[in-house]
Amino acid sequence: MLRIRVVKTASRANAVQVVYYKNGKRFIFKHIGSASSSNELESLKLVAKDVIKNFNPEIPLFEQVKLDNLLYLDKTEFLGVYSTFLYEVISGLISQVGLDRIRKQLLLDLVTIRIVEPASKLRSIELLESYFGIKHRRQSYYQSAPQWLLLKEEIESIVLEFAKSNYAFDFDLLFYDVTTLYFETFEEDELRRNGFSKDNKSQQPQILVALMVTREGFPIAYSIFPGNTFEGHTIIPVVNAFINKHAVKEFTVVADAAMISATNIQELLSNNINYIVGARLANLSNDLTEQINGRITREDGESIRIKTDNGYLICAYSSVRYRKDKYEMEKQIEKARAIIETPSKGKKVKFIKTTGEHVVLNQTLIEKSKKLLGIKGYYTNLDENVASNQTIIERYHELYRVEQAFRISKHDLQTRPIFHFKEDPINLHILICFMALVVSKHIELATGDSIRKFLTECKKVTDARMLNKITNKETRIRSKYNEKALEYLKSLRLPH
Repeated sequence: MLRIRVVKTASRANAVQVVYYKNGKRFIFKHIGSASSSNELESLKLVAKDVIKNFNPEIPLFEQVKLDNLLYLDKTEFLGVYSTFLYEVISGLISQVGLDRIRKQLLLDLVTIRIVEPASKLRSIELLESYFGIKHRRQSYYQSAPQWLLLKEEIESIVLEFAKSNYAFDFDLLFYDVTTLYFETFEEDELRRNGFSKDNKSQQPQILVALMVTREGFPIAYSIFPGNTFEGHTIIPVVNAFINKHAVKEFTVVADAAMISATNIQELLSNNINYIVGARLANLSNDLTEQINGRITREDGESIRIKTDNGYLICAYSSVRYRKDKYEMEKQIEKARAIIETPSKGKKVKFIKTTGEHVVLNQTLIEKSKKLLGIKGYYTNLDENVASNQTIIERYHELYRVEQAFRISKHDLQTRPIFHFKEDPINLHILICFMALVVSKHIELATGDSIRKFLTECKKVTDARMLNKITNKETRIRSKYNEKALEYLKSLRLPH
C-alpha cells in the first residue's frame, strides 16, 4: 500500500515522498519534490495523492511511474511556442532525399531554416533556436563551413539518385538555363563581375548560375560562373561535364535561344548530344523567312519542319501569339517614328536605319517581321520519326520548369542579393540554397501546393512549452493537427 511521507531535508525544507513498506522495510516509490513553504507543501501533497490514486497494482512497485507531464496550472509557467512539427517534416524530407547521409547536422539545419526563413548564416543559427529550440554554436559554423564545400559532388550524386528513384529520371531529357545573382556592393573581383543582369542590376557585380532540372523541374546539378560570362558559353562545358561524370550514352538537352549559337550547335552535334532549343526567327536569312511564309497556313496548331545547317527548324503558328507580336511591333514602329521626328542620342530602337545623314524607317525589316508574326521557332537534331513536331514543341515549353525553380530560389529562398564577398562563402551560400531548392521543389511536386502555402499550413501546428515548477522540467503540448497538415504528411509519405 502506498503512503505519503513528509521528511525534513538538510536545508530544513519539507521533502514529500510516496513510499511503501515490504517485510518491515520502507521503500521510496516516488520522490515528489521539496517544499519551502506551506503552500508548496500542500501542492506536493496533492501530487502525491494523484500518484497513489492513479497507481495500477498490476505494475511492479519497483517500476516508477512517470509523472513529468502531470501539470498543475498554478504551478506551471508558459515558456513560449516552438514550430517543432515543421522542423520534423522538413528533416524527414531531408532524410527522404538522402541528404542526411552527409552527416553534417549544422549544414542540414541551415538548409531547413533557409526554407523556413532565409537569413544570414549567423542569423539563421539564432532563428534555429527561436523557431525550433535547436542550439548551435557560432564557432561550430566557422570551424565546419570550409569543409562543406567539398561535399558538392556527393550532394549532387545523392540528389540525382533520388531523382532517378522518385521522378524516373533516366538522362533522356535535361532542361538547362542560367540566371544572375547580384551582390550588395559595387566592387568587382574575379568572380563577382558586372554583366548582363536578369535582375536589372547592371551596375552591381554578379555571378552567373547554371541550373539543370528534370522534366518535372526537379533540380539535379548546378554550376557557377563569373558574372561577365556570356550565357551561351556555359552550356557546352556544363553539359559535357555532366555527361562524362555519369557516362551518359544518349542525351537531349533543352535550352532557350540565348544558349545556342551556330558554334554551340556544331559542338553539340560533334559530342552526340541531342538538343531542342529556341530559334531567333528575326535573325533568319531572307530565304528561310520566305520559305516559312510560303509554307505555313496560319492555322492554330499548325507546324512545319525545314532542314537547315543548325538542324531541323520547326515553326508553329498561334493566333494568340500573332496578336501579341502585332501589338509589340506596332509599338516599336511608333517609337521609331518618334525618334525620327525628334532624334535622341543613345536610344536604340528597332525598325530604324541610318541613310547618310538621315534616320528613316527600316521598311525591309518591317516587312520581314510582318511575315513572321505569330510564329515561334525551334531547332532540333531529332528526326521526325524519333520526335514529332508537337513533341518537340511540348518539350521546349516544359523549359518553364527551370524558370519556376529560379523563382523559388530567388523569391522564396532569397538567394539574392548575396552579401558575401569571398569566393568560398559565396560557393557555400549557393550550395545551401541548392539543397534548400531540392527539398522545396520536392514539396511542391509532391503536394501540389507552393512552398509558401506549405509553410503557412505547417506553422499552424505548434508545440506549447510549459515549465512544471514542481519538477522543474519542461513539457511540450502539441496543438491539434489541421486537415491540411495531415494531407501533407500523407502526400509526402511521412509518418503521422
